[in-house]
Amino acid sequence: MAAEAERWLQAGRIGRPHGLDGSFYVTRARAILLEVGVSVLVQQDQFAIERRAGTDQKPILRLAGISTPEAVEAIRGQALFCLLADAPPLGEREWWAEELEGCSVIDGSTPIGEVSKLLVLPSCEVLEVKRLDGTELLVPMVSDAIRSVDVDQRRIDVDLAFVGGA
Repeated sequence: MAAEAERWLQAGRIGRPHGLDGSFYVTRARAILLEVGVSVLVQQDQFAIERRAGTDQKPILRLAGISTPEAVEAIRGQALFCLLADAPPLGEREWWAEELEGCSVIDGSTPIGEVSKLLVLPSCEVLEVKRLDGTELLVPMVSDAIRSVDVDQRRIDVDLAFVGGA
């Protein structure tokens, strides 16, 4: 699908340099997205990941064309993005947060609002929904609360009575 090919996932942020070859630590990393050969977007420029070391919790990358600690410092703090189309497939009933943000939320045929973001809480992930009346509603990502998710149609059907938002 053409629209999906244009969507980006944030894979982390460029941290401090590591060594002298242009390698750097990645902060807020989504390690599953950071593999050698993957193309990432930094500001308006695309780079291929040439090297990956470290751990999933603290990955170290080197990008093609970034070869000095000074070059890393020039882009330090910038977000790394990869194409959704290049992301590894997720399991059944798993979605990237970026796929859910902006989806309309309904209860059957009744419009409720729109997903503003996905929050990670200690017990589960929840959708923060901006209701049509301007108030916010939290919908837990559990099967009792969510009947269906259709990312292609950008629609999530929830059981409003279950989440106490009726």
